[in-house]
Amino acid sequence: MDQKQDREGVVKYRLDYTTAPPVDSEIVAELNAWRTILYRLGLTGQDSRRYDGLAYGNVSLRRGETAFLISGTQTGGKPKLTSEHYCLVTGFDLEQNLIIAEGPIAPSSEALTHAAVYQSGSGIDCVLHVHSPELWEKAEALAIPVTDRQVGYGTPEMAHAVGFLVRTSKSPVIAMGGHEDGIIAFGRTVEEAAICLIRSLAQALA
Repeated sequence: MDQKQDREGVVKYRLDYTTAPPVDSEIVAELNAWRTILYRLGLTGQDSRRYDGLAYGNVSLRRGETAFLISGTQTGGKPKLTSEHYCLVTGFDLEQNLIIAEGPIAPSSEALTHAAVYQSGSGIDCVLHVHSPELWEKAEALAIPVTDRQVGYGTPEMAHAVGFLVRTSKSPVIAMGGHEDGIIAFGRTVEEAAICLIRSLAQALA
């Protein structure tokens, strides 16, 4: 993998973005609480020694059939997020590599992959994208589905690959083979997605 091309934080989709006020803080309160835990576990963050020093990790919450709130670009390194750090994706087209969004900040570079997960499961209301070397390296041993390692992050191909695994596997955790250390977890609630992710990490560390 060419890490200069496939590093975290580089937006590869087409973006139709409009500046808008943030959502009410209560809407993202629970998501923020769990996201703070993920940060403290090192699953989101920023480290000058990793990924060319760019921030990593993003979280989202469904807000409609084709709408979801997602943490903004390069917010992974912040210890705590507020509503100012979220963007509302109001529409998307995987085939056209397009994200339509509004808010005080542009959406994460992984917005297209989040969109694919929501499109693939009507019962999914939360998606977490983190980086975990331990979990990524042991994914196959833990029976965690892995996307083709030739498929790069942030591309329509990755979105389709993740969506396929969401539809065809029973695992709430997926490893992104072509995205170093990249892990996706999802669930009907924020808590469900986070617990599934942390449980898988515990198994990897055992």
